[in-house]
Amino acid sequence: MTELLEGARLVAAPDVLIAILASAIYGLVVGSLPGLSATMATALLVPVTFWLSPIAAIATIITASAMAIFSGDIPGCLLRIPGTPASAAYTNEAYALTRKGQAELALGAGLWFSAIGGIVGTLSLVLMAPLLAEVALSFSTYEYFWLAFLGLMCATLVARSSPIKAIASMLLGLLIACIGMENPAGTPRFTFGVPDLLGGIEVIPALVGVFAVSEVMRAMVTAEPPKLPRRKFGSILANQWTLTKKYQWPMWRGNVIGIIIGVLPGAGADMAAWVSYATSKKFSKEPEKFGTGHPEGLVEASASNNASLASGWVPSLLFGIPGDTITAIAIGVLYMKGLNPGPTLFTENARSMYALYIIFILANIIMIPLGIMMIRMASLVLRAPRAGIMPLILLLCAVGSFATGNNLFAVLLVGLFGILGFVMERNGYPVAALVLGIVMGSMVEQNFITSLIKSDGDVMPFIERPVSSVLAALTFGALLWPLGVWIWNRTQGRRLPASGAAE
Repeated sequence: MTELLEGARLVAAPDVLIAILASAIYGLVVGSLPGLSATMATALLVPVTFWLSPIAAIATIITASAMAIFSGDIPGCLLRIPGTPASAAYTNEAYALTRKGQAELALGAGLWFSAIGGIVGTLSLVLMAPLLAEVALSFSTYEYFWLAFLGLMCATLVARSSPIKAIASMLLGLLIACIGMENPAGTPRFTFGVPDLLGGIEVIPALVGVFAVSEVMRAMVTAEPPKLPRRKFGSILANQWTLTKKYQWPMWRGNVIGIIIGVLPGAGADMAAWVSYATSKKFSKEPEKFGTGHPEGLVEASASNNASLASGWVPSLLFGIPGDTITAIAIGVLYMKGLNPGPTLFTENARSMYALYIIFILANIIMIPLGIMMIRMASLVLRAPRAGIMPLILLLCAVGSFATGNNLFAVLLVGLFGILGFVMERNGYPVAALVLGIVMGSMVEQNFITSLIKSDGDVMPFIERPVSSVLAALTFGALLWPLGVWIWNRTQGRRLPASGAAE
């Protein structure tokens, strides 16, 4: 109890409170800009932490990342342009709600359930850190391969178009992920002699291109303006308690999925959002409504991505193993401030750990009022003329992509992916599956090759290990699900005429 009070005293210091407020506003703004991800928002804060106290430095990382993950939903909902890769999983769903005149419901769900997910994830960090760390350590490259492969199969579950087209889009994303020499062999592939391609294709230019630039191109070829609501937003949180009671099981399932995926090194909020949205559609009583503006998927995915953000700190704090790119940055800040990750951090510096827990909870609480203010400011986009907003979006796309590596080639990539996304959507190929393939491609390849090296080419360990065999069964189930549905529909279609003739 003494350590808890001491931790609260550390958080109550004026510099820490100012750091929390300032980084919260910063995270909301950066996360809502297309191309500027939560990871970039966190990385840009590192030079600032040099002049802050240890607790204030960690507070800026925690608060900015939590805010940026949520605010990435705002441009996705209003403009169909995800602000962060974690938002891409349910951007189409949120935008469909906006087209129906329910933008405040979609944004309110993202805000409310992100805050709940962040708090539940923090409680898991407090109560189950040692247990979750054991789970994380039991995963080897075999399990990570199946986990990433299972994430790829989400493309068939979240797509409203033909599963075949979804798989084709996902395979194209995997092919794009092969570009460059960032592979286990270190061999240049598909670079065609272009030095800028040696580093591979970054996720951010691809994400911004297929969603943002393609949306601008659609606006250019569409004569009539989008039928967006021309009215003042209602209450942001008006119906959230009703959604909480109606979709409480999807909410808790999303929290659990987010906690489990977050604790696995290298997984992070991106995979948690995709898996949770696909799971929500798979177990929903109304799967046909997904993609038409149905809030159930938003509830589960929003709860999941912020829960994974908190639980991702478990391997980071206990073993110094980053749970995702954000915690990888945070580990560097911890070492810089003398808070070396490890089991001794919980015993020798318990008050700092309690301060960290309090900061997590405080960040998710203040997310609600600050998020409402940000949503109301962003709602002005709905009333802005399209001729004025589209050039601004293009400018933000160019700036955001250039900022990923200070390279003009990234801006060119954004344009190319914009054309690709436009052509794909005109022909019914889901661009979300393409992005999923690019995000997961390197993880699948690296873990597959590393596993084969460890087993000397033997594939049996992929299915002999207990956890690996369960993940393999789930993966093949997701892969064969569309085929099973097709066979079932064919057999039912043949039986119905026969039974009708018999009658």
